Amino acid sequence: MPSTQSSSTSSNFPSPSVNRSKSRILKISLFATGLAGIVAEYVLSTLATYFLGDSVFQWTMIVSLMLFSMGLGSRLSSFFQKDLLQKFILVEFTLSILCGFSALLAYLASGYTLYTGLIIYGLCMSIGLLIGLEIPLVIRVNDTFESLRINVASVMEKDYFGSLLGGIFFAFVGLPYLGLTYTPFVLAFVNFTVAIVLLLMLWQYLSAFNRKLLGSIGGAVGAVLLSGLIFAKPIILFGEQQRYRDKVVFEQQSRYQKIVLTQWKNDYWLYINGNQQLSTVDEVLYHEPLVHPAMTLAPNPKQVLVLGGGDGCAVREILKYPSVEDITLVDLDPAMTDLGKENSVLLNLNDSALYHPKVSIYNQDAYTFLEQTSQYFDVVIIDLPDPKSVDLNRLYTEEFYRLAYRHLRERGVFITQAGSPYFATRAFRCIDKTVAAAGFQTARLHNQIVTMGEWGWILGVKSSTTVNVKSQLQQLTFNHVSTQWLNQEAMQMMTTFGKNIYGLPLDSVEVNQIHNPVLYQYYLKGNWDWY
Repeated sequence: MPSTQSSSTSSNFPSPSVNRSKSRILKISLFATGLAGIVAEYVLSTLATYFLGDSVFQWTMIVSLMLFSMGLGSRLSSFFQKDLLQKFILVEFTLSILCGFSALLAYLASGYTLYTGLIIYGLCMSIGLLIGLEIPLVIRVNDTFESLRINVASVMEKDYFGSLLGGIFFAFVGLPYLGLTYTPFVLAFVNFTVAIVLLLMLWQYLSAFNRKLLGSIGGAVGAVLLSGLIFAKPIILFGEQQRYRDKVVFEQQSRYQKIVLTQWKNDYWLYINGNQQLSTVDEVLYHEPLVHPAMTLAPNPKQVLVLGGGDGCAVREILKYPSVEDITLVDLDPAMTDLGKENSVLLNLNDSALYHPKVSIYNQDAYTFLEQTSQYFDVVIIDLPDPKSVDLNRLYTEEFYRLAYRHLRERGVFITQAGSPYFATRAFRCIDKTVAAAGFQTARLHNQIVTMGEWGWILGVKSSTTVNVKSQLQQLTFNHVSTQWLNQEAMQMMTTFGKNIYGLPLDSVEVNQIHNPVLYQYYLKGNWDWY
């Protein structure tokens, strides 16, 4: 039965020889574009997380905005009355450019403007709008070949199946191996190939003018994509460099995070997702307080667990204790531990500590490791990034600390980095309260780190009897171990906080739990609530 849709599309196929093979090509095309569409969402969500932070919020907003924009695109498709397949080809050419250059535009924008988010969200809505045009256009074109019942089901099926493959590709190939430099261009060439295949299928039915027009557009898009692919790496490096004050000497987008190493004169800075982790200028001011109070307070430490710390500096300090027999280091990202073992800067900094026969490295989620291991430890040292997202927040919860408590021997010592007690006071107090809620007897530590500002740690002791942990720390001497800065006088200073300048009592914060993830919200707000 003739319809507006079928008559409008049939002009593209006047020949009666059109058959199921053309329908099959259309659906294969939609399978490919479904793959590209879902990966585009993931690329933009990863970019937003890297540049703007708070992964849960960014992924939620990017996916939601893209779905909303797809709805707008679907609505917009209803205004197209004829030459639908040609319009679909133009959509694919446009998507090729937007997807391919999404990361390059975000990196360039970050170097010259504070409004990188507007660029990313603008790309999100533009790409979503175009993706929303695809499915309705293909359904209407395919109406020529199949009944409505079969048409809609088969078209949607191919799009969703493509999305599954896209997710697998992004998780296991795109992000870990191609990174944000080349993954967008894979999407671009998927859309470009779809457009070219359909253009060739349609070629004999086009007028001379449309052949020339679409052929010229295709040639221009192909040339632009090839140029972008060739110059992608230097452009990304240029944009990355604009984000850092010093020269970028190493950068890698792993499956989990962006790792950057910068250099100024003879010193180096390590960044993860744009946040400084250490500097060769003063890393001992961080790692000595992280390691030595816990190691010295523990009686005869033999088995030590380090969660995080893939740079190897904490392990370097632990190896100074002759009593230590085994050091278990658990870091989620193999790219980070590989850097600690292979990069000349970190190798020199950590004294090749990760190669020591006492050290065992596990690239595993810290929470999962504690759930599954049957080992017991004398000291647990947590050297993880700040809890600025829900996924990191999980590693600062009461449940996580209870797992650590369970795997400590009696009189075992636990310590975690806890951010800044002065710039994120509520977050610091929350960690203190949460560690205590897990059963530890706690003490707070802090130190001024030149390149990072005031930093803090929470130390806990597992003991069946009441102990004054702060008093014990103040009495520690470090004559038995080689330190560059730490001594008894430093411990007196590190355990003293003075008056509470913000007037923030401990009961003003909640215990951080998996079902009540308050810590990352405290951290993101910092002390702005009280200024």
